[in-house]
Amino acid sequence: MTKIKTRYNRRSFLKISAAAGGGMLIGFSWFTGCTSDKKIKEKVAIPNEWFEINGYIKIGDTGMVTIYSPNPEIGQNVRTSMPMIVAEELDVDWDNVVVEQAPLNTGFYQNQFAGGSLSIKLSWNALRMAGATGRRMLLEAAANEWDVAVSDLDVEKGIIKEINGERTISYGEIASKAVGIEVPEEIELKDITDFQLIGTSKKNVDGLKIVTGKPVYGLDFKREGMQLAMIQHPPAFGMKVTDFNEEEIKNMPGITDAFIIDTSVTDKSWSDEKGFFELIAIVGKSTWQLMKAKKALKANWEVVSEPENSDGHADALAEALVSGEAGAKRIDGDPDMAFSKAVKVIERTYSSPFLPHNCMEPMNFFANVTETSAELIGPTQTPKALEDSVSKLLDLPVEDITVNMTRIGGGFGRRLYVHFGVEAAAISKKIGGPVKLIYSREDDMTQGTYRPAYQSVYKAGLDENNNLIAFSVKGAGLPEGPVFPNRFPAGTVENYSAQKIDAKTNVTTGAWRAPRSHFTAGAEQAFLDEVAELAGKDPIDFRLELFDRAMNNPVGDNNDYDPERYAGVLKLVKEKSNWGETTPGIYRGVAAYFCHSSYVAEVMDVVLDNGKPKVKKVWCAVDCGIVVNPDAAKNMIQGGVIDGIGHALYSQLTFEGGAPVETNFDRYQLIRHAQAPEEIEVFFVDSTIDPTGLGEPGLPPAVGALANAIYQATGQRLYKQPFMNNLQLEKVVG
Repeated sequence: MTKIKTRYNRRSFLKISAAAGGGMLIGFSWFTGCTSDKKIKEKVAIPNEWFEINGYIKIGDTGMVTIYSPNPEIGQNVRTSMPMIVAEELDVDWDNVVVEQAPLNTGFYQNQFAGGSLSIKLSWNALRMAGATGRRMLLEAAANEWDVAVSDLDVEKGIIKEINGERTISYGEIASKAVGIEVPEEIELKDITDFQLIGTSKKNVDGLKIVTGKPVYGLDFKREGMQLAMIQHPPAFGMKVTDFNEEEIKNMPGITDAFIIDTSVTDKSWSDEKGFFELIAIVGKSTWQLMKAKKALKANWEVVSEPENSDGHADALAEALVSGEAGAKRIDGDPDMAFSKAVKVIERTYSSPFLPHNCMEPMNFFANVTETSAELIGPTQTPKALEDSVSKLLDLPVEDITVNMTRIGGGFGRRLYVHFGVEAAAISKKIGGPVKLIYSREDDMTQGTYRPAYQSVYKAGLDENNNLIAFSVKGAGLPEGPVFPNRFPAGTVENYSAQKIDAKTNVTTGAWRAPRSHFTAGAEQAFLDEVAELAGKDPIDFRLELFDRAMNNPVGDNNDYDPERYAGVLKLVKEKSNWGETTPGIYRGVAAYFCHSSYVAEVMDVVLDNGKPKVKKVWCAVDCGIVVNPDAAKNMIQGGVIDGIGHALYSQLTFEGGAPVETNFDRYQLIRHAQAPEEIEVFFVDSTIDPTGLGEPGLPPAVGALANAIYQATGQRLYKQPFMNNLQLEKVVG
């Protein structure tokens, strides 16, 4: 069994207290300080003297166990899977577990955010420790009660029993007597072979509420006396507001106020001196009245930087690839010399446009600001960033800011950025009362926080035996380049070069599901397929040859990936998809990629439907360590695959005069249900490794597998996204 320390520098990571209403409260630390927020303390009955305690398990005298799930829920199912980890080590019946959203206050929780596929990865040990310690102390309480050794007892589903006797006692009956027991300095975690709950599928704890329309999302939240607000950002990047027809707007039906707000002191991560600090706010009684008022706006806008357009973006990326300075790079061997000696050389350029996130739930946030405090409630992936930004905006101490989170109707990185919460706080302060800010679809699609635009040049050289002897990639992005210098195929070829180049733009960008990886995987894997074809080799066999080199004789010692695990998912997907078998009318592509510490390989079958490509089936092989909740894990991979296919085929955001052209779904195409794959099979590698990322790794390889399958179907290699805009359908033979 694995042992884990419960103490650090003589301080316990855990504290035990009597729970309000009876029973036992277990607090466990995520290596952060305590908070002075009285409202949160009262909610979970936390003693003032506790230090560095920030996660909570309540075992009531009825035997019901309440597990407070700490991280934001954006559909990745952490409100189910994180409590499952606690319940496994606690040895409690899942039917007796109640899950509640933990108070969203970063004084209690380290890593209390949703992003980077990190929720389970970062909390795995802390959650296991808390459950295992609770189990141990309850066993000690029962041993004291019966005057026996702990080793004489066992527990199953919250019932403690004598191993060689008849006596039993439930957690609820003994919980209050465990309160005075000293927390052990070290406890044993279960062997993973003894898991009973982890590795089984459990339904989403919010599932019934969602399908029956219970208010769980930010848009559902209401407060007595609350007004509504909408905003108007500048119509183009590089502009800011000077004035507007304020009095006319204020006199419209249902409108109570209209003014310009300034949020320039806040979160510079999403915008930096680009004219998006000032905006027009309109406050009123209903969204319909607010939308009518927005249509009546007559504003004057000042140009503060040159308006950009899509042609200029393409030119800027091309120029950056020629003369831009690499911010991150790697060079192995002598690529230039190797290319000069290569018998075959291939070079291709790949590009993709800016993309918005387009979460189904519009951006929204509630705020109630007073002279001495601020209360914020709504959907955010980063409560700490919001808390800090509002503190700066209002000049209030952080301890006087309360941030509570609702369930989130789509994140994908969009809600990592907190400006809509900050705007709500600024509006509330100005009107002196509670308000809920709601974005329209156009507000969100024109505001910014887009996926960057990218362009990369790949080059490969083969010798007379069709061995890869040289490889280079140079990638530029607006504003950040997409290249990961130490990822595959680094370490597999003697002469290798990778350069990441950043280029300037006044278009604001941000993290978009699997940042940078979503583009790089598609370009890299499509290019490798073309290299394999040039070498006359099977696409999977060609990749496996490279991994053999990385395993047996790697180039360099700073490669980011494990070639054995990488090759493992390729071999698994090859087996499960019966790779090599052919079926008339079905065309196959493959891709594999490593990101967020996980490995995913995908085989995609495409058919031609009236001359257009349609994905029929996808096989996915995934190595993400231990899988907590298999059904939820499959859902994440399947969702990522559909997301990757849809955006690669259809989606783009273009600019004219600094303004986005596609401002709603009449111009911006998302994948429809009928265009989604008919079937997606997911296979997980049986692993004993601690869980790694899962929310994002399924998306990137889908782009490359799709491009490769379309080539097999149409004979056309695709170098620009979206694919449907660049596929010559008249050349497709159905």
